[in-house]
Amino acid sequence: MWLTIATPPTQSLDQLDKIMGSVAPDGLRARYVCQADGKFQVIAVWDSKEHADRFFREVLGPILARVLGPEPSGAPAVTGMEVLREFTPAVTG
Repeated sequence: MWLTIATPPTQSLDQLDKIMGSVAPDGLRARYVCQADGKFQVIAVWDSKEHADRFFREVLGPILARVLGPEPSGAPAVTGMEVLREFTPAVTG
């Protein structure tokens, strides 16, 4: 499993929704949008590093160009890391 934390070059939540709502990436397990210090951050959990790399390389660029224009204000800064342990609490009902 692979986790990415990306800071996209978006200025509004509306822009971010347009970017995220346009695809359901292969290998994506979960995605969370947060805001810290006035910047959006997207935390995503992937099946593998290869899935994340393929999304950032082949899918995200064209989406950013379509939503933000051909020259968005920079590419997203991305940090990736391998998930070593996963804990999901049991759901009790």
